[in-house]
Amino acid sequence: MAKLAVSVDHVATLRQARQAAVPDPVTAAAMAELAGARGITAHLREDRRHIQERDVSLLRQMVKTKLNLEMAASQEMLKVALSVKPDMVTLVPERREEVTTESGLETQLNKEMLKKLVRLMRDADIIVSLLLNPELDQIKAALWVEAQYVQIHTGAFCEARTLVQRQEQFVRIQNAVKMAHKLGLGVTAGHGLNYQNIGWLLDLGEIEEFTVGHAIVARAALVGFEQAVRDMVELIGRGGMSYRGGR
Repeated sequence: MAKLAVSVDHVATLRQARQAAVPDPVTAAAMAELAGARGITAHLREDRRHIQERDVSLLRQMVKTKLNLEMAASQEMLKVALSVKPDMVTLVPERREEVTTESGLETQLNKEMLKKLVRLMRDADIIVSLLLNPELDQIKAALWVEAQYVQIHTGAFCEARTLVQRQEQFVRIQNAVKMAHKLGLGVTAGHGLNYQNIGWLLDLGEIEEFTVGHAIVARAALVGFEQAVRDMVELIGRGGMSYRGGR
């Protein structure tokens, strides 16, 4: 059965909007684990727009399940990862002007650099994943750079405006997931997933984990954070046969 990893980035976004002490993403992570989440994700962006070094350090101390640090493929972030030693690092692209991570890494064109970073983190016993668009050549490149996991970027699927477009994006994800699994890579998925669209992907048994953040924080404003996490855990646990939103 697939697991839920909760991204606490947007809890930090609310805090940073007022430069206040609350809401605390570390407290949110503890509540998420109590509600059944099997992992916590935090993206330490180079512009520090939400998650801060303090958050990463405290998360490393208190997360009991799995701490996944999303970060750019840079020397600055490498130093942070080697110091904090999260359970997993997911390398992602960054653009200062983007609202959220808009796409996957361009692995093909950066293979040599990525391979060196991956090796340094693996030597430190950190599991390495790459955030990738659902493209077969990118999946193959992930194997070449010796990543252990890929996270399929689901943004285009989630933003599809018509049923035909969503079906097309679903097929792309399905093919990418099967390719990654065939190559021996672990597979996770995330970006834009919510309570309505995740049902499409729950039957893809090769996906080990779904990362959800913004949708949970948005729901938490109405029902509370712990309940919002429980709702998503229950939804994933039911699987796709009982919830195929729109298919």
